[in-house]
Amino acid sequence: MGVYRLIRLNLVFALPILFSSICCAQSISFSGSRSQGLANASVCLKDVFSYHNNPANLADQSALSFGLAYENRFLLKELQHQSYALAMPLGKGVFSVGGNSFGYRDFRTFKNGIGYAMELLDALSVGVQINHQMIRISGPYGSNQTLTGELGLAYEVSKNWRFGLAVFNLGRNIMVEEPRERYATSIRLGTAYKVSPMVLIVAELEKDILHPMRYKSGIEYQPSQNLLFRVGFATHPIELSFGLGWVFSSQYHLDFGTQYHQILGWSPNLSFRFDLNK
Repeated sequence: MGVYRLIRLNLVFALPILFSSICCAQSISFSGSRSQGLANASVCLKDVFSYHNNPANLADQSALSFGLAYENRFLLKELQHQSYALAMPLGKGVFSVGGNSFGYRDFRTFKNGIGYAMELLDALSVGVQINHQMIRISGPYGSNQTLTGELGLAYEVSKNWRFGLAVFNLGRNIMVEEPRERYATSIRLGTAYKVSPMVLIVAELEKDILHPMRYKSGIEYQPSQNLLFRVGFATHPIELSFGLGWVFSSQYHLDFGTQYHQILGWSPNLSFRFDLNK
């Protein structure tokens, strides 16, 4: 009797996990443990992982920056996510390269692309990105690949208050002809407010065309120059996030975090960032 119950429970848990995998394959993939420690309310965060979270925020990069990130979703080896990003300032903007991979041998997605960000006005920045995306499934299913575009805007109301807007997959590219299935399109609008030199509050609305709107928020607390604590909350589905950051120097940053889904459990993540000083 216990065996049958275990099998039934496995089936119940497998369905939402598979659904989550498919969603990740089609939609935006957030990156960086700072973002994930704040429930991915990252449309206003400024670091090299903005390549994945909002390309417009790269416009402020003044030196070469490189980042690597890893996430193990729900502690399953089949749901691993790896990503990288590189930002290189040019004369009148910032050129960027990045990509990610998700899944395992029988089901894997890839996204690689290039981007460019620049300041339009003193307080307004824009970023654009072109990605090559591919979904590969073993057996007779084969693979599908396409080009997708992203657009980001960032506006600073003041030194401590800013807004961000990011749109993923502007063209709503088709993934399968019959039945008609498209790569997901998502729109994110958020704000960040620095309450004090030690406290940053972020909040964001995310709308995928096919799914309910998500509300995400987080708080980052920096009690010392080298240490940061993060906590976040998201809806649809409800997720809690926690994070820790360690600044070795102005060049080296290490971040760790985890997200908790009330049914599927923990998703630990780790990222490293290197900023080359001028």
